[in-house]
Amino acid sequence: MPAMMEPLHTLAEAIGVARTWWDVDGKEQTVSDASLAAIATALGYPAGSAGQIAQSLAQVEAEHRHPPVMIVTEAGQPTPLPASLAHAQLTREDGETIALPLEGWTLPPVSEPGYYRLLLAGHDLTLAVAPKSCPAVSDFAPGKLWGPAVQIPALRGTNAHPFGNFGELDEAVRLFSARGADVVAINPVHALFPGNGHGFSPYSPSSRLYLNSAMGAPELLGLPPLPAREGGDLIDWEGALPRRMADLRALFDSLDEATRARIARDNAPHGHGLRHQALFDALDVHFRAQGADGWQQWPKAYHDPDGPAAMAFAAEHAEEVEFHLFTQWLARESLAKVQADARTDGMAIGLLADLAVGVHTGGADSWQMRHAMLQGLTIGAPPDPLGPLGQNWMLTGFSPQGLKRSGYAPWIQTIRAALSVAGGLRIDHAFGLSRLWVVPAGGESSAGAYLSYPFLDLIRLVALEAHRANALIVAEDLGTMPHGFAGPIAEKKMLGMRVLWFERAADEGFIGGQDYAPDSVAMTGTHDTATVAGWWTGRDIAWDEKLDRLPEGSSREQAEDRREWDRGLLWATLTHNAIPRPEPDHPEPVATAALRHIGHSASQLAIAPLEDILAEREQPNLPGTVTEHPNWRRRLTAPLEQLLDSPANAARIEALDEARKE
Repeated sequence: MPAMMEPLHTLAEAIGVARTWWDVDGKEQTVSDASLAAIATALGYPAGSAGQIAQSLAQVEAEHRHPPVMIVTEAGQPTPLPASLAHAQLTREDGETIALPLEGWTLPPVSEPGYYRLLLAGHDLTLAVAPKSCPAVSDFAPGKLWGPAVQIPALRGTNAHPFGNFGELDEAVRLFSARGADVVAINPVHALFPGNGHGFSPYSPSSRLYLNSAMGAPELLGLPPLPAREGGDLIDWEGALPRRMADLRALFDSLDEATRARIARDNAPHGHGLRHQALFDALDVHFRAQGADGWQQWPKAYHDPDGPAAMAFAAEHAEEVEFHLFTQWLARESLAKVQADARTDGMAIGLLADLAVGVHTGGADSWQMRHAMLQGLTIGAPPDPLGPLGQNWMLTGFSPQGLKRSGYAPWIQTIRAALSVAGGLRIDHAFGLSRLWVVPAGGESSAGAYLSYPFLDLIRLVALEAHRANALIVAEDLGTMPHGFAGPIAEKKMLGMRVLWFERAADEGFIGGQDYAPDSVAMTGTHDTATVAGWWTGRDIAWDEKLDRLPEGSSREQAEDRREWDRGLLWATLTHNAIPRPEPDHPEPVATAALRHIGHSASQLAIAPLEDILAEREQPNLPGTVTEHPNWRRRLTAPLEQLLDSPANAARIEALDEARKE
């Protein structure tokens, strides 16, 4: 076994699996050889024996000799050719061949960003030429812009629904546009499993190429609205999603031929991929009723999207497939209408969509893009103080090898799909463009390792798609940043995130907003952090005590003492102690001051969670919990217009708007 280790380590390095990593305390950690072998094998490089490792190393060498499907570069700069293309061969009269390495061969600069067909050394490939940077905030409007971040299901509007959909979002856009906002950040709206009331987390989608079919708003497209249905303070997803699908089926059954023809015309440009999504949804509904959770639990004959069994099902259940094509059309076209309304109402950017870091292992993307996805691996996070055993998000993502083999087509499709219905995109856990923590199937999170990705290629393609769509890009950069990440992101003018709670100095004081980077988004919080009112009142501490999440060896009293000290630090930063500090049970002035703080920041864009605008004490999601906390279930207490018109909430919005303009 020891004789295998050096070749195994060589193989791991060659395929981008890091053998060592540094934890949050700066201590070097070493990945076990068993984990390296398991991860390499899952990536398609068997490493169970010395012979397998040797064959896998030979496979890597062969792949390096194979010309790429796509070369990604930047406008205006020469492009070094990869070794697989930068070579020549001489043949002597006696037939002997001599290889001539042509080191330093480059393509001349191309000035115009775009995708080009390139014929080179007998190979036909694509040259992707990215602009030097993404569109900046100043390209959309002068001055410093602001907007809210909303959880769409939490919204209440004119119509009674058990959860908010794109109709309520359209109302929210109009309300905030009238109050000076230029952007509305939204939660991920990727496709979930239709009608499944247990899989409602927006960050565990079935597909990132298509939309959550429960979100469509027929009234935005001139169709009859969905039936009025009351909902409680917490969303009953288990009951609401099946009922929503039943209501959509009733609407579909009532469509006339002209409307069906309209839907078919609108869907036609989306081609084969959309039909695959509709077929997957039809199969999922069919087999989920029999107890299957994900395509891996379907009969094996249905694992191939283009196989005879899947095609026969599509033919035999043609009307069911048409129904799911309808729900995708309804979601896509109604969300596009929201974005169009945002721009018509004067918003400079409109919707800022959210791209989840991965997809459900049993979902549609995994089914129809298997060649480009990680197999036998899930993604998560390494052990840290907040998660001593690490985190396994039970999601999958793109394989770096699969992306390269496919000419990055799945990544381009994913970015393009998001930007087709929004004015900008937030990339969740953008560090994943550089590296992801991958865990062998069935293993503990602590048995994972970092897998590197073609970072520069991926962000250049994001910049190219943002350029083509004239869209803003936000790269979520919270946490332990990989080496070499910050520079390229800044050069591409992707906005980082400056969240109030994490912007602290060496003495633990809060950093002044004037010290935030201009190319950033200033925020009072995210969906994963305590609200300002919740933090000030210690609501987050109460949850930690209730769920036994307090740091080991500490008590509620100690946490409260620490919070009281931090309240003083925060209030000093927000107001310079110009006015008396509010009591812990009076957080509303603090929420106002926090909004004014991000408004006065140097950041070109400020985004305030709706919960902070309303001075709510509860947060939408508590990381590390599933059912212990009502994640993604909370709703507004009243229609949004009514809440925004209340004097206290109106004053908070005005404080943020005026601070941006000063």
